[in-house]
Amino acid sequence: MNQVQFDHVSVLKKSNIYFDGKCISHTVQFEDGSRKTLGVMLPSILTFKTGVPERMEIIAGECRVTIGVQTESELFRPGQSFYVPGDTSFTMEALEPVDYVCHFEG
Repeated sequence: MNQVQFDHVSVLKKSNIYFDGKCISHTVQFEDGSRKTLGVMLPSILTFKTGVPERMEIIAGECRVTIGVQTESELFRPGQSFYVPGDTSFTMEALEPVDYVCHFEG
């Protein structure tokens, strides 16, 4: 988790642009077939839906996250991560620009 770089990967050139540019990421594909996205979310409150389980690793910035039907949000800072089950949603409030890695775990 404390990795500063990924080696032996392919990066898709086309950006993933969501919510009118408030969240932008690039897909990284690994030799074993797994994938991650590296992205930045600008200050905003956005709701995402998952298809497979995801682990969101915060690289820089702070955000508040509410997963599924939870009523309380939790604060996440650099070096922390949170897990989102598949087929659910989560709301992320970026308090400042947030640099993240999304690890697809399904």
